[in-house]
Order: sequence, then C-alpha cells, then structure tokens
Amino acid sequence: MSEIEIFRKEVRVWLEENCPKSLRKRWDDPFSEFSVLRKLRTGDASLWLEAMIAKGWTTPTWPKEYGGGGLSRHQNAVLQSEMARIAAPQPVLGMGTSMIGPTLLDLGTEEQKKAHLPGIVKSETRWCQGYSEPNAGSDLANVQAKAVDKGDHFVINGSKTWTSGAQFATWMFCLVRTGKYEKKQQGISFLLFEMDQPGITIKPIRLISGNSPFCETFLDDAKALKENLVGKLDEGWTVGKRLLQHERSSIGSAPSSSGKEKSKVPAVVKFARKYHGEVDGRIDNPELRTDIIRHLMNTKAFKLTAKRAFDEAKAGASSGETTSMFKFYGSENTQERHELLVSIMGTNALAWEGEDFSETELSTLRTWLSGKATTIYGGSSEIQMNIISKRVLGLPE
Repeated sequence: MSEIEIFRKEVRVWLEENCPKSLRKRWDDPFSEFSVLRKLRTGDASLWLEAMIAKGWTTPTWPKEYGGGGLSRHQNAVLQSEMARIAAPQPVLGMGTSMIGPTLLDLGTEEQKKAHLPGIVKSETRWCQGYSEPNAGSDLANVQAKAVDKGDHFVINGSKTWTSGAQFATWMFCLVRTGKYEKKQQGISFLLFEMDQPGITIKPIRLISGNSPFCETFLDDAKALKENLVGKLDEGWTVGKRLLQHERSSIGSAPSSSGKEKSKVPAVVKFARKYHGEVDGRIDNPELRTDIIRHLMNTKAFKLTAKRAFDEAKAGASSGETTSMFKFYGSENTQERHELLVSIMGTNALAWEGEDFSETELSTLRTWLSGKATTIYGGSSEIQMNIISKRVLGLPE
C-alpha cells in the first residue's frame, strides 16, 4: 500500500470518528445555519471546528508553525475528497483562509504571519476587504481613501463599498492612498486594522436575494498601526494585486469539494430526473439532456485545466494572468449551473417563501439571484477579458 493510500485510510477513519453526523449534509448558502453555528461555536459545529483546528485542517496546506496542517498538495486532495465523500462541511471559510492569509504567507513579515495567521486558523478573527470605493470599482487604482502618517500609526479617512461581511468582521485589509505620483498605481499602501474602533461606520446593503452580505463602510479617523503595513509604503499595489490573484483563484475555482456535490450523480441530473422524469433510464427531455451534458463536460474540462495549472505553478511555470482566466470562466460556469437548475425546476424555482415548497426550492431562487454577482465582484468578467486580451494574447489597447 502506497503512502498516499495509507494517508487516505487514516483520514477516512479520523473523519468518521470526529465529524458529527448532524453536519453531514450539503450547505448551499454561505449565510446558512452552519455558518451561524460556526460563528457561535455551539453544539456539533463547535466540536467539529475544534477537532479540525487541533489537526490543523482548517488550513490544511499552511505551515504547521502558524497552526496549519502542513499537508502536501496530494494529501490535501485526499482530505478534500474524503470530506466530500461524507458531506463534511468546511469548518472555516472566508477571506481569512482564501485571501489575506495566503497573501501574508507570500508577502507578510514573520511578525505579521505570527500575529495574524493563528487567529485565522482558529476562526478567532474574521476579515473583510477594503478595496472598492464609490469611484474606484473596476478602476481600483483610483482609490481615494487617504491614510496620513502619525508616527506609530496611520489615520484613515474615506469610504469603501461592497465590503463583504463587514458587519461581522473583526479586521479589514485595505488599500489606501498614502502618496501622490504620476501613475495612480503608485502611492497606494496596503494596511490592516481592527474594525472595533471609533470612526468606523458600517451600513449593510440589502440585495435582491434578500441577503445583505455587502456593506458600505465609512472611515473617519480610523487607525492602523505601522506594524500592520504589508509591503512597503506607497507600494501596496503589488500586495493588492497578489491578493486579487488569490481571490480570483478562489472565486474561479471548480465547485467546492465539501458537501454532496461530488457524489456520483450531480445535482443538475438529480433535479432533471425529479422534475422531468426518466424514460429507459434517461432524462425525458432531449434538449435538457444536451444542455446538462454540455455543462458537465465544460465543468470537467475546467477542473482538469485548473489541476494542470496548479501542477505548472508548483513547477514554477505559472502566470499570474491564469487567475483571470479562472475567475472569468469559473464565475460564468457557476452562473450557467444556477441557470440550469432554475430552468430544470420551472415555476417551482420561483418559490420565495411558504410551506408549500421544499427547502431546496426555497433556496434555489435566492442562490440564483445571489449568483448574478459572481461575474462582478472580485473583478468583473469584462475586466478579466481585458487582462487576458492584453497580457495573455498581447492584443493592442
């Protein structure tokens, strides 16, 4: 038996012993019951979180010295597949693990890593992103929130918008203007600061899905300590771009391996059988069959491409523009999946509330509406196509 097979056996036994059966189901909504339980650390969610923290598997591939699991890429793939097999939920999600944590591992000082990474691993800190402003969305380099040097700290004034999860966050990573240069990408710094302080006002924005995951954030003399300047003063654009690569990789990645989505029968097929019936073991709608097959083939091809790119990155042959391709296609593919599910369910997918509809029917419409934002946040599809055309294909302006 190979080492990886031995590891798989050990993982399977450990998960069976430690993942509560009450949590072994698919969690569609990032603002679901499990997310709330995880934040409150109650019941089985608390037991699962603490068990995963002890193993370092809330961040499996992070170095052990910061609380991570120290797993190799192959070991992590085994862990994720075994979690998917029993529908075990990811105990820690969010910008800490997918965005600021990886960026600090890349570009942070040793002191910054020790100060911030363990809190992310243990789900003790929650992060939000201070990038977009009323006049700096797609044109991110136009940020105007200003930070003034006050000796041992900066004082920040300005506003940010579309700040995901700001009402729950304990820390923000933020792009601010600290200097004036001919190029607007210069004179930007990357700061970290606590949200629980005077001068920070948060106003949630209610979306058509009924959720309020995004906020307006107003900064009036907010403070950031000098030790929380990531990278060099006025050169935060480099740090900001690196974080965007991590963000776009996470948004554009293939469908999550947690939950039942990786069962042998995909959700789109299950729904099609339920709402359209079967004839001789086939979905009783030839046009729908064609649409589903095309979507599943594209999804499989995307996963294989992502795997190849990951292997190339490990070998040092990767390009940062790859993340733009993944962000573009991944978000478009996700929207296509939501459109398919709504199309399959017909009028049942229009359920908003009421006892006459199943939990799945009630969540499908809201998920479809929320999914409209995937081709906008993290850099719109148009921005990604511009990056690909200029930096990958070498097309003129």
